[in-house]
Amino acid sequence: MNEVATHGERTPQAPFRLPLIAILRGIGPAEASAHVGALVEEGYDAIEIPLNSPDWAQSIGTVAQEHGGHAWIGGGTVLRPAEVDTLQHLGARFVVTPNTNPVLIRHAVAAGMQVVAGFATASEAFAALDAGAQMLKLFPAATYGPGHVRALRAVLPPVPLFVVGGITPLTLPDYLAAGSTGAGIGGELYRPGQPVGRTRAHAREFRLAQSGSPC
Repeated sequence: MNEVATHGERTPQAPFRLPLIAILRGIGPAEASAHVGALVEEGYDAIEIPLNSPDWAQSIGTVAQEHGGHAWIGGGTVLRPAEVDTLQHLGARFVVTPNTNPVLIRHAVAAGMQVVAGFATASEAFAALDAGAQMLKLFPAATYGPGHVRALRAVLPPVPLFVVGGITPLTLPDYLAAGSTGAGIGGELYRPGQPVGRTRAHAREFRLAQSGSPC
């Protein structure tokens, strides 16, 4: 675990205090505030609600108002510039894309948003950075593995790189050791309908894994 912690200190820093993006895919407005509150209490300050969740605008608007002073609230699976405009109006501070879309990235950056741009290859990563993305999201990370991260780090500039897709508390340290800044955690953190206590417990497991502490 010491190797992970030492290497993590050399990786590029994200604007988030805790380099874990909590992804609440499928959450609805009736549940959003309680789960986000639990995550904030557990030290998470980057929370994403994907736009394929039910009534996502209501959820994001509510949690941005209630928790925006303590955490970055963002929208994920963002595909269109109009969605960026809606997110900005709701008080979101960052957008996460599932793919590399330079037009969308430029629009979001011009709107003053932080962008975590989805990519899979070095070519896509450089296209996202050229468009102004401040952070990168390797997706789906489990398909490529830590070796892919290590190879990418050899050619990419020092920008925050998050791994997303299939990351667990057991596999997270391997990605950190390979050079990822942090991770976006979705299905292993939250599934629609689960109790708040389960979200809190999963969040704690990931936080301990990220810090290098015994889980």
